[in-house]
Amino acid sequence: MMLLALTAVEIQYFLIGALFVAAAFYVGRIFWRAFFSKTAAGCAKGCGGACGSLDVNQLQRTIEARSTTRTGR
Repeated sequence: MMLLALTAVEIQYFLIGALFVAAAFYVGRIFWRAFFSKTAAGCAKGCGGACGSLDVNQLQRTIEARSTTRTGR
């Protein structure tokens, strides 16, 4: 019965408040995952991929191999 007594302005305030709470939860969740997530393996994207364990020597060998094949043409 109380819901029927709400005016249009009160319903708008309720919807705005609900959207604000949802947006605050969404942004808070993003910050929480960025700073406190245990699943991210040192990667800013949180993918847990190989970006945290970059093999510099392998990268250097790949660059040198590609540069010699291109200049050897």
